[in-house]
Amino acid sequence: MDTIASLFSFITTPVSWVIVQFHSVYGKIFGPDTGWAWGLSIVSLVILIRICLIPLFVKQIKATRAMQTLQPEMKKIQERYKNDKQRQSEEMMKLYKESGTNPLSSCLPILAQSPFFFALYHVLNGIASNQTIGVINESLLASAQKAHIFGAPLAAKFTDGSAKVEALGASLTDVRVVTAIMIVLMSASQFYTQRQLMTKNVDTTVKTPFMQQQKMLMYVFPVMFAVFGINFPVGVLVYWLTTNVWTMGQQMYVIRNNPTPGSKAQAAYLERLTHHVTHHGKTRRRSEKTIIKAIVAKGRDRNEFERGFINALTKSGLVAQADGTVVKGEAQAATLTEDGVATTAAAKRQQPKRQTKAQRQSGGTKAAGDSPSDASDSSAPSDSSDSSEKTTSLEKSDEPQDAKPAAQQPPKGGSNGRSRAQSGQRKGGPQRPKSPSKK
Repeated sequence: MDTIASLFSFITTPVSWVIVQFHSVYGKIFGPDTGWAWGLSIVSLVILIRICLIPLFVKQIKATRAMQTLQPEMKKIQERYKNDKQRQSEEMMKLYKESGTNPLSSCLPILAQSPFFFALYHVLNGIASNQTIGVINESLLASAQKAHIFGAPLAAKFTDGSAKVEALGASLTDVRVVTAIMIVLMSASQFYTQRQLMTKNVDTTVKTPFMQQQKMLMYVFPVMFAVFGINFPVGVLVYWLTTNVWTMGQQMYVIRNNPTPGSKAQAAYLERLTHHVTHHGKTRRRSEKTIIKAIVAKGRDRNEFERGFINALTKSGLVAQADGTVVKGEAQAATLTEDGVATTAAAKRQQPKRQTKAQRQSGGTKAAGDSPSDASDSSAPSDSSDSSEKTTSLEKSDEPQDAKPAAQQPPKGGSNGRSRAQSGQRKGGPQRPKSPSKK
């Protein structure tokens, strides 16, 4: 660790200068030789570094979102080359190169602050070795050696012997207890941060090597910090515990307000957004409009949570617009009648009943929606006419067809061939009359 820290000795002077400036402020409040003055100086150093890294964090989020847009393509590659892992990895790397994304983008904040971490380690190691370093002179060195955090010296380590700890004015038990608690908290915060990312803010519908990588880091990083933590001075443990807490809070904010599409965090966010929008009837924050605008732009590519959000707005009489706003739907707008009863402006049209072929040909069908009683009342004749018509029809049906008078029988001739064909006597066309010369 000392060899690695010496590689970043070029940044030791700036880091020590920042710590001394914060110490001069807190020393006036808590006293220059107290652990509060030096401990809060280290915490302030962390906050300053993380504020400077916010643009890098935003870039990390954009890179992560770019990786998420590639999830469908990754899934296709994974299904196409599921039996050839080497070809699958090659196609994945080709996709990363073409899209300009980097699967290691989530490690950017850790890599960016690693020089400050090792520079602080180098400064605290110099304090423990009773050596001036950077802008820390002999008076500041003596003040830092007297500073204790919960009974543990700022430069003490878990692996230090009792003689070295007693030289710093502390007991070995206090140092072991304080450092052990801080190591456990440091590893637990790292594990929770990574687990929160994997369980709440990852699209679980797609299995990619990126997800496997994140899952591996979830277990590897806490173990690494626990192993290396026993060699960290108390001041470095304060630094790393503070930056882990900052990362955890920053990530919780991002997951809550800008979740990954298709994740559990998005389902929870859209549920809250649905309740908020339906209650107020509009969107009030810019972030809400940005989320709704992205959902509307997806069209048919929406996931199940986004479709449920759109359906919930429709049921509430609201429509999401392309600019991210929400307006009242015209088809669902409620109006008041003369009686004061709320009704919908657009009533459903009643489709007429479909007529049968026989009804269309006969032309005597009833209008759609008429009751059977109306039809029977309008078309029913009187009782006397009904009985006479029945008697006449029975008499006509009893008469044989041969008993008809000759005058009523159709004459034989070419002009009446069509009537004979219709009655079934002759199905052919009309007969050509014979020539007079042949009679």
